[in-house]
Amino acid sequence: MTNAFAELQVRHLGIRDYGEIMAAMQHFTANRDTTSPDAIWTVEHPPVFTLGQAGRREHVLDPGQIPVVQSDRGGQVTYHGPGQAVFYTLFDLRRHGLGIRALVSLLENAAIALLADYGIEAVARSDAPGVYVDGRKIASLGIRVRRGCCYHGLSLNVAMDLEPFRRINPCGYAGLEVIQISELVADCDMEKVRTAMLSHLTHALSTKRTASNL
Repeated sequence: MTNAFAELQVRHLGIRDYGEIMAAMQHFTANRDTTSPDAIWTVEHPPVFTLGQAGRREHVLDPGQIPVVQSDRGGQVTYHGPGQAVFYTLFDLRRHGLGIRALVSLLENAAIALLADYGIEAVARSDAPGVYVDGRKIASLGIRVRRGCCYHGLSLNVAMDLEPFRRINPCGYAGLEVIQISELVADCDMEKVRTAMLSHLTHALSTKRTASNL
């Protein structure tokens, strides 16, 4: 990481409860000011279904014993579980000259670049935010913005149990299939994926910030 981004704090949180981390992000964002550092938090969650602000309960088909948590992010319903790498991006959007659409594109493009490192061809879709491989979703996005600062972020399926996705309409789309990196490549180490993704995220943010300061 370059000196220009010494203020970007990266925290590796391990496996943590979704509600606990959401409350911590809310507190971080509510108490930051123009001098506060930006942050990326990496985490895995115990099994949980989360509903976005506009999330409709009918998209949760059969939760079973997996809890359903109301989130304050955008979007519909998704699943989080061990083996999924989650990157929470706590950025001052004004500092980087980013709007919401540009932020979504930055996150999508970072994931696409990471997957390209593994020889996986992935794309974004204008009609449904996220990253897709042959029409199957491999990364999901959800963002919340308060006072020009964002939190929540992107989840990337690495090597997890995908069965719970069949209990929901992922992101509100009935029949949408999901996929993960471990199904596409033989060498799929979570720490290597996490490190590479952080590199792509910090590079994308650095490039955007440099451009906005020109």
